[in-house]
Amino acid sequence: MRSRIVHHGIRRRRARRRRALWTGGEVLVTVGVVLLLLVVHQLWWTNRQAREGARHQVEALEREWGEGQGDDRSAGQGQDPGGDGTTTSPQDGGTPSATKPRRTTNSTPTQPTWSQTYAILTVPRLHLRVPVAEGVGKESVLNKGYVGHYPGTGQPGRVGNFALAGHRNTHGEPFRYVNRLAPGDTVEVETRSTVYTYAVDRTLRQTSARDSGVIRAIPRSTVHPSYGYTAPGRFITLTTCTPEYTSRYRLVVWGKLVSTRPR
Repeated sequence: MRSRIVHHGIRRRRARRRRALWTGGEVLVTVGVVLLLLVVHQLWWTNRQAREGARHQVEALEREWGEGQGDDRSAGQGQDPGGDGTTTSPQDGGTPSATKPRRTTNSTPTQPTWSQTYAILTVPRLHLRVPVAEGVGKESVLNKGYVGHYPGTGQPGRVGNFALAGHRNTHGEPFRYVNRLAPGDTVEVETRSTVYTYAVDRTLRQTSARDSGVIRAIPRSTVHPSYGYTAPGRFITLTTCTPEYTSRYRLVVWGKLVSTRPR
């Protein structure tokens, strides 16, 4: 019986293939672990960190307001929403009703500074309570788990559109479930001196990210003109990305002011 002769060159090639396969396997495992850690960081850690930070900021605002420190940063705080010494009617358009005494402050309302938190948004149906900051920058506002106020849009309670943006996924995802809001659900905006209550009125499930009409003073979609309003009022607009885990389109929820009360 003849013995099979294995040349050293063949052995070396086989050893190199084994090393290559082993190295490739190690690289794939390492890449998989890194990707898993990135997913965990995005879906868990950023949410945990942002929610904790937002909760502390809400508590800080409540302490500041309770102590009466600082000036009144909301353009509608310390006075009636219409700025005319009257309360707001729950009817569309926010027409004034009979004059009623209101608590006022001695400070002069000023425009909030960029990224400053100056209000608290509460949505009972979603068990949501988060700070509202000026601006919609990712790093300075949204990634902190805050809700951002679109610069140039109205302030709480005033005639016009108080337009807000928030993440739907990651970084606290405060607007994760805004699609669950139905007509009649309440949304509260609390400032230093006043609590403004809005009632959800209608929802635009999907529109272009460039549909600026949804945050105008009289909100109306430029992409879907049948969605929106034709007369002035006191509106609130909540915007977020859709579908989930993408930023291709925008989901929009609108509401109207139905009541105000002193804080």
